[in-house]
Amino acid sequence: MPIIVTLDVELARRKMKLGDLAERVDLTPANLSILKTGKAKAVRFSTLEALCRELDCQPGDLLRYEPNSDPAG
Repeated sequence: MPIIVTLDVELARRKMKLGDLAERVDLTPANLSILKTGKAKAVRFSTLEALCRELDCQPGDLLRYEPNSDPAG
């Protein structure tokens, strides 16, 4: 998929654990892990808003578009 999730980068920059962030945004660690690994097919704006609020970042800090990264394309 050409949308790359860079949540792991933002977590590392803040020295924050996935479980801590999951608790702060009211998601299960498993669901947040699916997003972090890029396996999610969708993300709710409310989730994106909560992530940006807790990480003090912009949506573009968490998501990136790379058109040539689609293995099927």
